[in-house]
Amino acid sequence: MATQELEKRPTVDPAEEPSAEWGWHGTFPRGIQIAGWLTALVMLAMLIGNHEGRTEDLYLVLIAVTMAGMLVWDIVRRRTSWRR
Repeated sequence: MATQELEKRPTVDPAEEPSAEWGWHGTFPRGIQIAGWLTALVMLAMLIGNHEGRTEDLYLVLIAVTMAGMLVWDIVRRRTSWRR
């Protein structure tokens, strides 16, 4: 039974997917989420500083809010992907 299941596996062409050549093929969805939230928090932490203008603050907040929105969208998309 196990050999039949192995034979049915789709093969990955190493020319199209270079990572298949050394045995790994995938992404780090949890790691991407963690790195994204940490980066958004660091962007907001940069508001504390010795700069005088508010233009920098505006860009930092906009980028952090955009990143947070994209991360929330990714979470919702992953949770509902099986329903589509």
